[in-house]
Amino acid sequence: MNAVIPIHTEASRRPAKGGGLRGRQASAAARQAIAALLGDAPRRRDLLIEHLHRIQDAQGHLSVDMLAALAEEMRLSQAEVHEVASFYHHFDIVYEGGEAPPALTLRVCNSLSCAIAGSAALSQQLRALLAEQSGVRVLEVPCVGRCEQAPVAVIGRRALGRASAASAMQLLQQGESEDLRPSHQPLADYLSGGGYRVLDELLDGSRSIEQTIQTLSESGLRGLGGAGFPLGRKWSIVRAQPAPRLMAVNIDEGEPGTIKDRHYLEREPHVFLEGMLIAAHCVGAESIYVYLRDEYHALRDTLAEEIQALQATRSGLPAIELRRGAGAYICGEESAMIESIEGKRGWPRQRPPYVAERGLFGRPTLQHNIESLHWVRAILERGADWFATQGRHGRQGLRSFSLSGRINKPGVHLAPAGITARELIDEYGGGMLAGHQLYGYFPGGASGGILPADLADVPLDFDTLQAHGCFIGSAAVIVFSDQDSARALALNAMEFFEHESCGQCVPCREGTQRAVELMRQPVWDQPLLEDLATVMADASICGLGQAAPNPLRCALRYFPQEFANV
Repeated sequence: MNAVIPIHTEASRRPAKGGGLRGRQASAAARQAIAALLGDAPRRRDLLIEHLHRIQDAQGHLSVDMLAALAEEMRLSQAEVHEVASFYHHFDIVYEGGEAPPALTLRVCNSLSCAIAGSAALSQQLRALLAEQSGVRVLEVPCVGRCEQAPVAVIGRRALGRASAASAMQLLQQGESEDLRPSHQPLADYLSGGGYRVLDELLDGSRSIEQTIQTLSESGLRGLGGAGFPLGRKWSIVRAQPAPRLMAVNIDEGEPGTIKDRHYLEREPHVFLEGMLIAAHCVGAESIYVYLRDEYHALRDTLAEEIQALQATRSGLPAIELRRGAGAYICGEESAMIESIEGKRGWPRQRPPYVAERGLFGRPTLQHNIESLHWVRAILERGADWFATQGRHGRQGLRSFSLSGRINKPGVHLAPAGITARELIDEYGGGMLAGHQLYGYFPGGASGGILPADLADVPLDFDTLQAHGCFIGSAAVIVFSDQDSARALALNAMEFFEHESCGQCVPCREGTQRAVELMRQPVWDQPLLEDLATVMADASICGLGQAAPNPLRCALRYFPQEFANV
């Protein structure tokens, strides 16, 4: 991978006042271990999370001695290092007198799709089976991005889909802990099918930047990570900003129910990479940062190899740096992701200024989701009308729906924008499971709200669901049946938001915690919950706290029968 020197960094190698080092003094052994682990890697402030991963990978945890040595090596205060290490869920800090975690961790996803599929019972069974076995711990964790395979257990770094207690125990006995590498289209095959031809036309001048942006604007392509901002307009805004400009790609799809980024990257990584490089060229981005969620271990290796192959065969590309998340849903928010890339806690920024004006390292930044970039090559080859004329019920374009829950064919389904949930289930999802009747669905993951079966004929697209208190977001449709409880699923969603709140603002931090407490009660205090939801939606800094009340409000609005006799 090309080394990337940030255009702007904080004062990252400052000694303590008077030339000494403050706080705990690291042991000689820890200093030697850190020097060996980091090797010749730069000690830049923005690489702090990457270096924390090196320690965690090597030792299975982060000791305070190693954190102190890392702070010395990077010339950071111990407070700076500790606040970052303690923010992310995937770092295990062991304090003095504490015990290191077991050598192997078995994680059971407890988010919506897996909860519907029985993950709570699976977790209980595994805990009972492993109660007397040392060296293994069982943790219930939020969504691991494999909702079509629910319930999912992750053993070490090996994901086990449609897991049972028996299959998990068998895998444990085999000692397999590394995830299987996906079978993807390599660079040579992509090139043989005309890959990178559109990029080459831009680079040699036979295709103009202005016409490229115009075509994408006419197609109606919008940001498909959830916000829905018109893609062509975003490129024009960033391109008009003063140089140097940067680009950041968000592959931290932590929204429960969302699997489309992994689906495409495991199959056709170069479709995304070409779209990314086209975008970078059109806005004049000098460097690209790709932020990938930590749960996708094998996919990270695949992406790194394909980027290296691309750089080895083509000159003049922008520097591309692949960054690793550390288990924080909040980093799906664009400014929180940028903070994380800079090596900080994933705290969302106040806006304005917007990321397009002042993003990574204080520079104008183009931020995109995978699916938005996935469509760029096809639209430019086939024309704006090809994409714009797709759609149903008066809507335009195609959407990659992550479909999971009580249906026969869960997975990513490419369907017309504006398709209804009923049509999506029947035509693409193979219908409801035997013995199950459609009761309701989440149209946009945990944050998108909940709709009942009698609203399953509403078109699924941007701007079609707001009147019902919902939104489509990343098009993660989670289907549940008459054997499920909307009340219980709304609580599951709120528990997720409580766990993933970054803690920066009071309305979200305290609001999600208080909401969970109230929703766990036999009788919901509906007026108090509604007041709480209003404060969270109106006063939270970012979309997490603003959207967290959606499932709660929808459960009360559309499923009153679940509260009538309680």
